[in-house]
Amino acid sequence: MTVRYVAEPFGGTRPVGSALRFSLIGVSLLFLTLILIVPVASVIGYAFSEGFAFYLDALRAPDTVTAIKLTLLTAAIVVPINTVFGVAAAWAIAKFDFRGKHVLNTLIDLPFSVSPVIAGLVFVLLFGAQGWLGPWLQRHDVSIVFAFPGIVLATLLVTFPYVARELIPVMQLQGREAEEAAVGLGAGGWMTFVRVTLPSIRWALLYGIILCNARAMGEFGAVAVVSGHIRGSTTTMPLQVEILYNEYDLTGAFAVASLLMLLALLTMIARTLIELFGARRRRAPALPLADDVGAASL
Repeated sequence: MTVRYVAEPFGGTRPVGSALRFSLIGVSLLFLTLILIVPVASVIGYAFSEGFAFYLDALRAPDTVTAIKLTLLTAAIVVPINTVFGVAAAWAIAKFDFRGKHVLNTLIDLPFSVSPVIAGLVFVLLFGAQGWLGPWLQRHDVSIVFAFPGIVLATLLVTFPYVARELIPVMQLQGREAEEAAVGLGAGGWMTFVRVTLPSIRWALLYGIILCNARAMGEFGAVAVVSGHIRGSTTTMPLQVEILYNEYDLTGAFAVASLLMLLALLTMIARTLIELFGARRRRAPALPLADDVGAASL
């Protein structure tokens, strides 16, 4: 039996046998099997329980197709907006000193600590028929709550921290020396960002975009409050799963759920690839800063 040693909290070492190591691995695998693998297998089993043809028919149902389109459209609007905000907020927090910096840094974390249901209720109180701006919106025939704009706003609120939170630690770790050197060599603000800042954060940026997109497509709580569950109009894919399940259409519900799982799997694959390419890129030698900025200014 092989013996390994681990450090004690107060100095010294103690032997750890392979039995303990295999026990820890077994407990971890058992936990993952019960919490992750079994539920995933159950969803796939129910989705195909009546055959592949019925599975395709469930996904082709008009309300389901509308929910899929609405989910993708919402993500297509929310992700670029949050990307622009995340880059701007991260650059401001990591590269500049200004009044209110700590307040902004704290507000970015607010959606992590507030329930999505509460986030949805905020928009109902603001834009609902009995809300602060509700009467004015009704007079001008503008619908936000129980309509597509409300879904976009609710999704924006719960997903905007993801890009910023991935970029802020990276930018703070890099410091300001590269940007200051670029400015000293004659580069303007936009050139400094494009040629110096953006190449050094692109992997973290892509990672944040993927996480933001995954949350936008899978958001349930906030969207459920502001959407009104209007079938064929304001139901996203997670809401469609709930509606079909409550109607005892288990095959249809699990078919849509399996499609969400496929999107989550693609997200995990993209995330893993970005981590691998990012680690390989960090190990590669960097080009001299002066040569890069000087060539960009020609």
